[in-house]
Amino acid sequence: MQQGPAFSRLQTVPGAPVSAARPKLWILDSWRDLVLYVGTPLLLLPAFALAQARWSPQDIYLFVAAFGAMGHHLPGMIRAYGDRALFERFKWRFILAPLFLLAVCTAFFWWDLKGILLVVFFWGVWHGLMQTYGFCRIYDAKTGTFDALTRRLDFAMCVIWFATAVVLSPYRLSDTLDTYYMCGGPFIPPALVHYGQQLILFAAIGVSVLFLLHFGRMWIIGKRPNPVKVALLVTSIAFWWYCNNLVANILVGIALFEVFHDVQYLSLVWIYNRNRVEKDSNIGGFMRFVFRRSGSLIGLYVGLVFAYGSLSYLNAHLGIDTVKRILTGVVTASTLLHFYYDGFIWKVRERSTRQSLGLSGGTADVSLGGILPSWAWHGLKWATVFVLPLSALWFWQTHLNVPEVQRRAWLVEDVPVGARQHFDYALALQKEGQWERAEEQYKVALGFQPADAKGHMNLATVLMAQAKYDAAASHMEEALRLKSNSGEFHLSYASLLQRLGRGDEAAGHYEAAARQMPDSPEAHYNYAVFLASTGKESDALSELRRVVQLKTDHADAHLQLADALFAKGDLEEAKIHYTAALHADPKLAVAHNSLGRLYLTQGQISQAIVQFGEALRLNPDYKEAEENLRIAKASDTQFLRQTHN
Repeated sequence: MQQGPAFSRLQTVPGAPVSAARPKLWILDSWRDLVLYVGTPLLLLPAFALAQARWSPQDIYLFVAAFGAMGHHLPGMIRAYGDRALFERFKWRFILAPLFLLAVCTAFFWWDLKGILLVVFFWGVWHGLMQTYGFCRIYDAKTGTFDALTRRLDFAMCVIWFATAVVLSPYRLSDTLDTYYMCGGPFIPPALVHYGQQLILFAAIGVSVLFLLHFGRMWIIGKRPNPVKVALLVTSIAFWWYCNNLVANILVGIALFEVFHDVQYLSLVWIYNRNRVEKDSNIGGFMRFVFRRSGSLIGLYVGLVFAYGSLSYLNAHLGIDTVKRILTGVVTASTLLHFYYDGFIWKVRERSTRQSLGLSGGTADVSLGGILPSWAWHGLKWATVFVLPLSALWFWQTHLNVPEVQRRAWLVEDVPVGARQHFDYALALQKEGQWERAEEQYKVALGFQPADAKGHMNLATVLMAQAKYDAAASHMEEALRLKSNSGEFHLSYASLLQRLGRGDEAAGHYEAAARQMPDSPEAHYNYAVFLASTGKESDALSELRRVVQLKTDHADAHLQLADALFAKGDLEEAKIHYTAALHADPKLAVAHNSLGRLYLTQGQISQAIVQFGEALRLNPDYKEAEENLRIAKASDTQFLRQTHN
């Protein structure tokens, strides 16, 4: 929950009357705060270790992104549209913002414009750091700490360390720059990136020193900030850094922090809304039902969150591109609305919010004041953080589109450390046929990530294109060592071994490919061709039958099968497969010629002449068909003479 305002000035909260009683340090109590807010990362790490043993990083990420990331939008939506007083206060925002964001997000995904992804990313980082800052304000309010410098240093700590973790993360930085360049953004010189990283790191260290000095000073003079807040800052910032920079798979890192964020948000919103329902008569209807005091309704609350998140899960598994683009726009609009609404519906400095959190003090309402009216000030901020950046990104992508190879080259210049950007650049070069440069980039990438099986296989493909077969074989062997259950790898290696004249070794890999990819027509077809070349006609026939079962329009398999049956004397079945081959590819001259030979064998000379003629029409230089046509015409002439005699 974004406790601080995303679109509002930081303002001083009037101090609550100081009580002689010992201040309460916790929002709930020590153990529940440690589980739900402060020490949650220590519980998540072993849980995710167990999850990774069973599920892939992609599956974990998809599940968390759906049922966690999107699902936790629902409580804010319930409050926005279920709290009558809040709705009346911000009615036009709640009506116009969803329509505007839904139209913009759907349009951007419909036309595959990447700028919206950058906006969502930056808003998301802001949202996450503001939630941490909001918890800092709550914990300090528990001890009556309201001074402006403490608040500003808390804010500075959250901003600088969340930003530093992103900027110093090779994956996060390269991913962000990649999207920026996909939008047609101008090249950022590597020196600027490097000095920017150093500057933000020094700034983070400087802010941290100031924070600690101020904390020590306040402690000495007796105005002690809440120590739980410090623990929260340490765990939140350390966990954000860990998830962005130290987790082996970034998808797992994103999922890890998302769960931490969701646990904090959902538990605090439950507490807030339950207190609000009990104390405010303006709350009614569905919101009052869900958040009334009943332990059984926690299950309903979690169930509703999961149900709302299922929309994102469904979207991740859709195969219809048009529907997927629209639904992705809807999911993205929900995300941006969540970020936006949390910027003004959970302001800790307002009295109603503070009372529902068990805090004293606060203002009855927040008035920004200033030269401009509030609606104009709000619109100006929207233009600054959304409309203008998104418009610039749209213009760049539609008018200044940068070729993929150039984008990838810029990226490895800006972020030379890390495997992913070098792999992507190598693949782009490979598509362009720039084999030597692709080879160089694959080797750099494997230097960072030597256990990447796909990288070794791609490098082998590039080496084969340069006729460096022995070097390619060594990388294929390494790929298979790393991923021995890949049928595709076995198939590629078998083909290379056959080319190197190592047919005995190739046999086992062809067989492994067909076994590990039982539903792959190509795996079975290549195995069949290999078996036929080694004289194992019966086994080859079996594999070819499997191919045409899996892919009824596989012209080459039908042709090979028909030739094998023809050789065995099974003429009628051979005819069926020749016909099937021609149905799949009517321009297959060799199939017309072979079918003509079959007709000629059966004495159907006129049909044979038709097929040989068609083969020559498709390929005028087809000598065998020309000779067969001559023989067929000669046989037809002889047959006519015998008939007349």
